[in-house]
Amino acid sequence: MRDAQPRPAMPRHVTIVEVGPRDGLQNEAQLVPTAVKIALIEHLADSGLSSVEAAAFVSPTWVPRMADSAQVLAGIRRRPGTSYPVLVPNLKGFEAAVAAGATEVAIFAAASEAFSQKNINCSIAASLERYRPVAEAATRQGIRVRGYVSCVVGCPYQGAVAPDQVAAVALALDQMGCAEISLGDTIGVGTPAAVTRMIEAVAAKVPLAKLAGHYHDTYGMAIANIYASLDLGMAVFDASIAGLGGCPYAQGASGNVATEDVVYLMNGLGIDTGVDMDKLLEASRFISAALGRPPGSKVARALLSKATGAPT
Repeated sequence: MRDAQPRPAMPRHVTIVEVGPRDGLQNEAQLVPTAVKIALIEHLADSGLSSVEAAAFVSPTWVPRMADSAQVLAGIRRRPGTSYPVLVPNLKGFEAAVAAGATEVAIFAAASEAFSQKNINCSIAASLERYRPVAEAATRQGIRVRGYVSCVVGCPYQGAVAPDQVAAVALALDQMGCAEISLGDTIGVGTPAAVTRMIEAVAAKVPLAKLAGHYHDTYGMAIANIYASLDLGMAVFDASIAGLGGCPYAQGASGNVATEDVVYLMNGLGIDTGVDMDKLLEASRFISAALGRPPGSKVARALLSKATGAPT
């Protein structure tokens, strides 16, 4: 019997990619004013987050919550050392993003054919071909490209998604020139065992150092899935302040794991994130007040309640 390969040690530092201002707010029911978006992004950057996804240059017909993306980019006070990536669906969106001052972009594909058709009305192969000129243009201009893969564990339309299919899409994005590939459990059905199998399949094709975890908390498994990913050596995770957002194509799917909860986990494990929890709670309190509801983060509720002596 061959000895099992030793697992890498947990990372000493983890990078949190804050996706609340884009992935979170684009799926909120209410329209959030531009000034509030700008203030939220600045709160998040001031907390020490090194990457804050700021906007999406997509069709306002399809994603009306992102119609003011150019104004948001123009209005933010850019903090040295913080990147402000924006989502782009095609070359037209890329060009608009660059004209607005974007220095990092993200493209997105799905590991599920059914989800790809429902989400962007084309096959996985066609979506990848659509992004090729984006990646080429970004490379010429020295702009970093991040890739997203949706439905890496399960799809609301086809059910379970094979890890090998996720690996194939991630490899295509890697070969296209993506500096980092975020693996998204879009509907939050993943468990640590399923996520481990998926990451191992992808890491056989793409270096683990280029992978990130993006876990929704529909079934309350996001933190457990992050821990399982840490155990494999993953060191980049997406998170959304106050647990904002959801998925418009996955009924009942809650938002990404809350940034506050991820930072609390890392602090407890002695893993550095560079994020100041007190300042992060200010951001959570700010956007929750603007939306008129308590934060979706359990940690934020507990710490804010403790600080005020009253339930949040």
